[in-house]
Amino acid sequence: MESVLPGAAALLGHARRVVVFTGAGISAESGVPTFRDDLTGLWARYDAEQLATPEAFHADPDLVWGWYEWRRARVRRARPNPGHLATAAIEDLVPGTVVVTQNVDDLHERAGSRAPVHLHGSLFAPRCVGRAAHPAAFADPANDVADPGEGSRLAPPRCGHCGALVRPGVVWFGEALPEAALTAAAEAAATCDVLLTVGTSGVVYPAAEIPRIAARSGATVVQVNPLPTPLDAICDVNLRGSAARILPALVEAAWGAAGRT
Repeated sequence: MESVLPGAAALLGHARRVVVFTGAGISAESGVPTFRDDLTGLWARYDAEQLATPEAFHADPDLVWGWYEWRRARVRRARPNPGHLATAAIEDLVPGTVVVTQNVDDLHERAGSRAPVHLHGSLFAPRCVGRAAHPAAFADPANDVADPGEGSRLAPPRCGHCGALVRPGVVWFGEALPEAALTAAAEAAATCDVLLTVGTSGVVYPAAEIPRIAARSGATVVQVNPLPTPLDAICDVNLRGSAARILPALVEAAWGAAGRT
C-alpha cells in the first residue's frame, strides 16, 4: 500500500471534482453490522425477504418496524470512525465533493458530511406508505436512541398528513433506487476527476455502476478495500486496507497538516 499511496494522494490533491463512493465496509469499522449480519439472535429465525420487502411490511408492519427500529437504535450508539472523518475532510478541502453512499446509517452526516447522496435510503428518513410518500419525523427526538429490544414487535406510527402507516425510508427488495439520488450520483461520477470507492463489494447493482461510470468518463478511480473486488479491473489504484486507516493517510499525504482529521 505504501508504494502506491503517494501517487494516489497526488492525484487526489490536484483534483477539482471528487466523488467518494462508500459501502458497508466503512461503517462496519464503527461497529455497524451489514444488512444480513443484523439477522442474528432472535432475528435469526427470519430471512431478509421476511423483513425487507413491501409485502413483508404490509403483512406484518409491527414485526418489520420493530426490526428497523432496533437497527436504528444500534446505529445511533455507533460513532463515526476516522474513515468518515477523512471523507468529511476531503469535502472541506475540495469544494464540490460529492459523497455517495450505499449505507442507510447517518455516520457520514455525523462526521460532518453536508449532504451525502443515499442510494439505498436512510434509517433516519421515514416516510408514509401513501401515494404521496409524505416524509415523517420520529415522535420523540430526545429519545431517539431508545432500543425497542431484540426481537420486539413495535407498531409503526401513522402519517400526520394522510393517516397512512409510516415505513422505514430504505430501499427494499423489489424496489427501485430513488431516481433523484441515482441521477445525482451518476452525474457526479460522470463529471469528476477522481472517484474514491471505499468499502464496497462492487456487486450490488445499480449502485455498483457508479465507479464504472466514472472510469468510462475518464476519471481516475481509486479503490480502498482490504480485499480484491470486481472493481479491481477498472480501478487505476487499489489501496489494500481498512477505510479507517487508509483514508486519513491518503488525506494527510495529499494535503499535509491541512488534511489532518
